[in-house]
Amino acid sequence: MLLLEVISGERLPKPDKGKMRFHKIANVNKALDFICSKGVKLVSIGAEEIVDGNTKMTLGMIWTIILRFAIQDISVEETSAKEGLLLWCQRKTAPYRNVNVQNFHISWKDGLALCALIHRHRPDLIDYSKLRKDDPIGNLNTAFEVAEKYLDIPKMLDAEDIVNTPKPDEKAIMTYVSCFYHAFAGAEQAETAANRICKVLAVNQENEKLMEEYEKLASELLEWIRKTIPWLENRMAEQQMRAMQQKLEDFRDYRRIHKPPRVQEKCQLEINFNTLQTKLRLSNRPAFMPSEGKMVSDIANAWKGLEQVEKGYEEWLLTEIRRLERLDHLAEKFKQKCSLHQSWTSGKEELLSMKDYESASLMEIRALMRKHEAFESDLAAHQDRVEQIAAIAQELNELDYHDASSVNARCQGICDQWDNLGTLTQKRRDSLERVEKLWETIDQLYLEFAKRAAPFNNWMDGAMEDLQDMFIVHSTEEIHSLITAHDQFKATLPEADKERMATMGIQSEIVKIAQTYGIKLSGVNPYTNLSPQDITNKWEAVKHLVPLRDQMLQEEVARQQANERLRRQFAAQANIIGPWIQTKMEEIGHVSVDIAGSLEEQMNNLKQYEQNIINYKCNIDKLEGDHQLSQESLIFDNKHTNYTMEHIRVGWEQLLTTIARTINEVENQILTRDAKGISQEQLNEFRASFNHFDRKRNGMMDPDDFRACLISMGYDLGEVEFARIMTLVDSNNTGVVTFQAFIDFMTRETAETDTADQVMASFKILASDKAYITVDELRRELPAEQAEYCISRMTRYIGADGPSGALDYISFSSALYGESDL
Repeated sequence: MLLLEVISGERLPKPDKGKMRFHKIANVNKALDFICSKGVKLVSIGAEEIVDGNTKMTLGMIWTIILRFAIQDISVEETSAKEGLLLWCQRKTAPYRNVNVQNFHISWKDGLALCALIHRHRPDLIDYSKLRKDDPIGNLNTAFEVAEKYLDIPKMLDAEDIVNTPKPDEKAIMTYVSCFYHAFAGAEQAETAANRICKVLAVNQENEKLMEEYEKLASELLEWIRKTIPWLENRMAEQQMRAMQQKLEDFRDYRRIHKPPRVQEKCQLEINFNTLQTKLRLSNRPAFMPSEGKMVSDIANAWKGLEQVEKGYEEWLLTEIRRLERLDHLAEKFKQKCSLHQSWTSGKEELLSMKDYESASLMEIRALMRKHEAFESDLAAHQDRVEQIAAIAQELNELDYHDASSVNARCQGICDQWDNLGTLTQKRRDSLERVEKLWETIDQLYLEFAKRAAPFNNWMDGAMEDLQDMFIVHSTEEIHSLITAHDQFKATLPEADKERMATMGIQSEIVKIAQTYGIKLSGVNPYTNLSPQDITNKWEAVKHLVPLRDQMLQEEVARQQANERLRRQFAAQANIIGPWIQTKMEEIGHVSVDIAGSLEEQMNNLKQYEQNIINYKCNIDKLEGDHQLSQESLIFDNKHTNYTMEHIRVGWEQLLTTIARTINEVENQILTRDAKGISQEQLNEFRASFNHFDRKRNGMMDPDDFRACLISMGYDLGEVEFARIMTLVDSNNTGVVTFQAFIDFMTRETAETDTADQVMASFKILASDKAYITVDELRRELPAEQAEYCISRMTRYIGADGPSGALDYISFSSALYGESDL
């Protein structure tokens, strides 16, 4: 009875005192009853045989006690006691040479198996490398002596009996080996606890590394955006076209070279963030909150601001180029008209200031009068030209022309001169009208020639000016309009030629009359400075300018036709690429909600879509090249397509981001499935339920749809419970539930993860049930890296029962899972 109390740890009934046979039988029966109460069946063992000293029965009872209280409680991976003990021995001795434990008899004859068990748990007690297989008695005695001296295991066996017996007694060896199992059970438990802590700490370290990488990448991207936006916001206009074109080229380099890597970094940043959050959820850690200003939404807002500034900068560049082009055209036109006008006014002031009428004859006076009338007619005709010059100068000022001061000075000089001409003209007319009354005759033919020659000359001046007038057009319709106007002008040439012949006929009649009547002509028409030769020369000049104008117009037609081809070429590609991008976006959306195949099949489909999209990049680059050619040709509109290069770029970037984000979501689903042990059928069931209640087919559910989905899956929801669930799936209060949040919730409902209580229990084992743990215990039980990690982060234990330097593993375990600050 004393043996049973010691081996079971329980109290037995008080034994009967006395040395009579019936006292002994009563005490043995009490022992046997206790054994039977523990579920042990005793067959053919009676108290009388034990009291009478039946050796066989006594040994059988002792073996039953050993089997029940020393061996039966041994369990490894839900096996029987014997099988569990054998499996434990096999695992512990597997790394050792010359040891192959297959049973509890001959596998232990050479003593190496027992030495291996001791060395595995206490390598300081035995030098296994010095043992020899050919010395079984020495090996067995070494194991027996070390076990008795250092492990408190009595020497139950004899080395010579084991070696000299063909098949040692299995029960004896099992009993002896079970003592080793119980002696080392505490170490096993400590090893398991240490492994759990190492696993938890490794996950925490990896998560901290991912957090640091996210912070670094986010900081670099935000810094690049911060430095780029001021450059794009700089609206300092250049005064030369070449300088503005260089700015446009710099902007293209930014679009082609500098921005694409940042787009990839932004996409990778979102992927890293999602992966980190998924790992934190799977390891039952609190969600990662980046530093202030470095949330994914903050980066998205900064990126959106960059793109808005970028778009405004491009529009400003193109507007400035148009403005400079217009300025250059107006400045050249202003110079040409000023030169023509100043050429016409050259000498006019001196002519109007002459007093030649004071010494002129009657005919000469009348001639001067008619000449002055012709000049006034010419002066009135030039009024429109002066107004055109002033209008061009005003437009140059409104467009902020860089040399506006010289333009204004020249325009003011022309206006002042024009006013002076008007004043001088009026004064001369007054003088001529005053003396005209003194004279009565005038040569009618000269007068008629002058009257007809002056307007015809003015018409030729206007025609020459129009034929040499510069033009700028942006479409084939505009150039065809100019060609039509030119054709209409050419249609008036026959009528003008008749007018020229009529005018020249007057001069011929004058010569004829003079020859007929012997009149000596001075050779100068008193009424005009225009001679027949002047009319002829200007007429020839007009006829020479007409084909030159035709050539200029045809060259412009060719240029506009080339521009039209560029428009059609760009439109043809854009009208294919734009719908292609939209189609791919829709196909990716269909793949992401498809439940026909496994997640791996969805991943393969998405990877194939991603590769196809990457292979399609050459078409985008070709379209960029056509767009560049169009901008270099100053083509700013395209009626053949509704797609602009900006639309294509935005669509392309959205497509790349969507396929990357979708692949990341499937990867996270695979990671969730594998980590939580969720089957493909469960995921398909979750997806089918989500798709059924995703009424808008946008990958999100409203709260009402989410409630209906949960009810359909068997949840009994009250208002309080549903509100709690909504805080889990919609922590940012967006008003919708995404599929990833739905999957995370369902996996939390169906799977288990490590908890703070489990980690505390593991630390408690390492600390031998103390409320604190020492630095030496951490360094002895954990690998060096994890031990130092714990030492650097654990707070000092403040209890009165702890020694100096003791650490608080309870608060540390809570902090690992976000229940307190680490």
